Amino acid sequence: MPYENLADRTAVITGAASGMGAATARLLAAQGVRVALLARRAERLEELAAKITADGGRALAVAADVTDQASVDAAADRVHAAFGPVDLVVNAAGVMLPNPVEAGRADEWQRMLDTNVSGALRVIRAFTADLVAAAADGRTADLVNISSIGAHITFPNYAVYGATKAALTYLSASLRTELGPRDVRVTNIEPGLTDSELAGHVDNAELSGQLDGMFEALGGLSSDEIADLIAYTTSRARHINLRQLIVLPTRQA
Repeated sequence: MPYENLADRTAVITGAASGMGAATARLLAAQGVRVALLARRAERLEELAAKITADGGRALAVAADVTDQASVDAAADRVHAAFGPVDLVVNAAGVMLPNPVEAGRADEWQRMLDTNVSGALRVIRAFTADLVAAAADGRTADLVNISSIGAHITFPNYAVYGATKAALTYLSASLRTELGPRDVRVTNIEPGLTDSELAGHVDNAELSGQLDGMFEALGGLSSDEIADLIAYTTSRARHINLRQLIVLPTRQA
């Protein structure tokens, strides 16, 4: 699929050590985008950056924890020092820890809130000025948030995860009212069943088995397919904003 208007752009991608984040980094880099890879696992980032560089791309590995403001600030400084201003931000970092609310897993609730909501906000805060400046200069500027179909569809035992994703979906819509008039595009993507490391975070054997059964019955999307959607969206002419994208396996209701 042809992607236009991507070459020579500069992207920050969170959650880049695996899954959708890593796949997006590979694809954007192949299109000539300078990619700053943010995640906690430094070794995984270095491996990905080395592969992208070996394939002729430009990548910077930046170990960062989106749940920590100082870490995000330091990461932003490194990105700016290496690549200059950013014009594309992909918030792909996320964690899914399903359990019944009555189990009272407050540690899991806080981790999901800190990563899925506050983490995205910290990254937005760090790079919004870059996006606004790029748009004011006549260039394309994009903020892409990876939410979930769980923002709209309720699943038993996923109440807190779904609530964090609903918050991110609402945040994306609200940010369009602030950034859209300044020519910064905001896109919210809500995948359904997708093969990523999210499922590996589930420590409830019964719920893990249910997930496996859903994949067997319905099939799942690949991280590369989500990356393709992100590349397509951000490569449109700058006056076109695909603001809300729900993508599901065909069999998923």
